[in-house]
Amino acid sequence: MDLYSVICTHHRGGPLMSLEALQAHGSKTARLELREVTKVYQKRRRTTVALNRVSFSVDPGKIIALVGESGSGKTTIARIVTGIERPTSGTVQLGDWQVDTLPTRRLREYRRFVQMVFQDPFSSLNPHNTVLQTLMRPLINHRHYSFVSAREQAFEIMNTVRLAPIEQFANKKPHQLSGGQRQRLVIGRAIAPEPQLMVADEPVSMLDVSIRADVLYLIDELRRRTGMSVLYITHDLLSARAVADEVVVLYRGHVVERGVAQEVIRHAEHPYTRILINAIPNPRRSQYQTTNQGLEPVQAMEEDSGLHSPHDFAELDGALKAVTTVPTLQTHATVGCPFMQRCPYATLQCVEQTPSLQGSMNHQVACWHACGCKGSEPNNV
Repeated sequence: MDLYSVICTHHRGGPLMSLEALQAHGSKTARLELREVTKVYQKRRRTTVALNRVSFSVDPGKIIALVGESGSGKTTIARIVTGIERPTSGTVQLGDWQVDTLPTRRLREYRRFVQMVFQDPFSSLNPHNTVLQTLMRPLINHRHYSFVSAREQAFEIMNTVRLAPIEQFANKKPHQLSGGQRQRLVIGRAIAPEPQLMVADEPVSMLDVSIRADVLYLIDELRRRTGMSVLYITHDLLSARAVADEVVVLYRGHVVERGVAQEVIRHAEHPYTRILINAIPNPRRSQYQTTNQGLEPVQAMEEDSGLHSPHDFAELDGALKAVTTVPTLQTHATVGCPFMQRCPYATLQCVEQTPSLQGSMNHQVACWHACGCKGSEPNNV
């Protein structure tokens, strides 16, 4: 049974707090929207564009997965959304909050409504605080509960995230918990202020495979019951398929493909998305395949790239070496497709022109040769 099957069948999912109990104190939900967000870092003479005109939205009660390798800009988006950093240009809005222009004095108030779940639960917890103290603190600081009320609500949250029986876990400190239990505690701390948005940055990557499904199911169940939105950051398309409503694929700060999770993952059109999919271990697939047609990498390049002569390859190689990929602060624009130097289907058009997202509302791709692998079967994921 794979991770997708585990999530969908609610494997090992114990009872959570009732929907009525979770919603009794719930704050209104809100839509997150990023419009043309660009983030440029300048250090001495070096300019790095971490995000380049990124746009997407997260509707209330939905999970959007940001997928990409290290350096793709996923964590930069998380830092901007949570108010840790400001974008160089573009707008970020969560409900009535204009995040990109939010005064520093209002950040504390804003962060009640946006909570983080970090990759490493141990480093994000105070080692001196017990489970009960960890859960009571946001209730007192953000919701202004009395000590007694915060204690009672903390007990409810412990049951919600399945840190039970209460008497066994209440006085434990982080080093006395397993990795999965620590991450449940971090999730419990995140939902305590009743956020409108949870930003989960690789929340299961440091956990044992046997408990990843439980943690993902818990996040999925909480968002369905409370109506909060979830921005799920991951490099793992399999877990994104398991819990996300939509997927946004990032490469070097650019959105290269986006849409409904099932559609994007089963019918990926961008070569980079297909690379991520083919990186998922699958015993049914040969290690030499790059598509379900069984093409080896060299064959895939020669047959699908549109380059048929040594002159074509030489011309493209020269153009790739000559192209300038470091943008100026004024334009924030790279030259050509950001994936061209790694793409087996690259042509001169990819060097000279930057593709924009094209397609339907359910599936968009930024590629001049969208699915240079056209004719291949849907991915076996």
